[in-house]
Amino acid sequence: MAQIELRGVTKQFGDVKVIHGADLTIEGNEFVVFVGPSGCGKSTLLRLLSGLEEQTAGEIYIDGERIDHLPPAKRGLAMVFQSYALYPHMTVYENMSYALRVAKKSKAFIEEKVRAAADILQLTELLDRKPKALSGGQRQRVAIGRAIVRDPRVFLFDEPLSNLDAKLRVQMRIELTNLHQQLKTTMIYVTHDQVEAMTMADKIVVLRAGNIEQVGAPLELFKKPGNKFVAGFIGSPAMNFFPGKILKISNDQHHVRLTNGVEFEFKAAPGSLEIADNVNLGIRPEDLSPIGSGDGTFTGAASTVERLGAQTYIYLKTEVGEDIVVHHLGDLEVKPGEKIQVSFKVDDCHLFGPDDQRIEIGR
Repeated sequence: MAQIELRGVTKQFGDVKVIHGADLTIEGNEFVVFVGPSGCGKSTLLRLLSGLEEQTAGEIYIDGERIDHLPPAKRGLAMVFQSYALYPHMTVYENMSYALRVAKKSKAFIEEKVRAAADILQLTELLDRKPKALSGGQRQRVAIGRAIVRDPRVFLFDEPLSNLDAKLRVQMRIELTNLHQQLKTTMIYVTHDQVEAMTMADKIVVLRAGNIEQVGAPLELFKKPGNKFVAGFIGSPAMNFFPGKILKISNDQHHVRLTNGVEFEFKAAPGSLEIADNVNLGIRPEDLSPIGSGDGTFTGAASTVERLGAQTYIYLKTEVGEDIVVHHLGDLEVKPGEKIQVSFKVDDCHLFGPDDQRIEIGR
């Protein structure tokens, strides 16, 4: 179990800074996922850890030892890439044992390591096959096995499931989670898919434009996003946002009017907002109810309805042109073009101030 610490790590390509002073601690045996939109710097941060890129400034430590001056082979890390990068002329056994053979390990040692890794990854029956005879999921397991035999202190995964179909991705997510529990090793996983992040991670690191926006457990980020960006990125379908303005404040009671005309009151700490402040109300699709009443309502016409049996997704267009997504558990008879009303409760909402930072609210 290896603890990793980044202190003020930056990366610059010419005049372009892609990582802006990253400070991060990853505890031993954690499964940490770097997530964010394309170009946010998550893969660059992984490459800085691995030594494939050199940071412009800052320091990187593993178990208290500074390692950013060491070449990749000396850092005790193993990286699994999006592309399997298997040698096509070698068998599965030869691919998995390659690094050990280059290191001139004994045949008995290599046999023990490869067989143990193959057993964990259910590859024992495939050791004599070549990559062309394997499915995509099997090739990815071979790539992971090649990393396992090296007994690394830390595993680094750079979008390893991107080349797989949807069903196989779900299966491999489960397999990787089980692998982490078996190996009890620190793992860092990069993805742009926030569903993978939510289902696999002990801790999520959300990045935007080279900055770490928020770090926390999946449900912590889901229930208490620190800012509007994190709120909109974590959760599927994405959170609905409604701009508005503070009209009145009386002690901790705040009165807001949204641009669509909806008005309601909420409690917030004195001094957290001022009259005329622009705010954004965030409501997750599952917190909008087409059945029952609440503290406020929206009316819109259903542009698209996705009925999946166990759940229904309704895409509404309001009279002022807002797009609203509603997630209803169970089947719901709604036809495209039909006007419906959906309600919300303030307790279920999120509010973001003029600086897009979270404001704690209540009724």
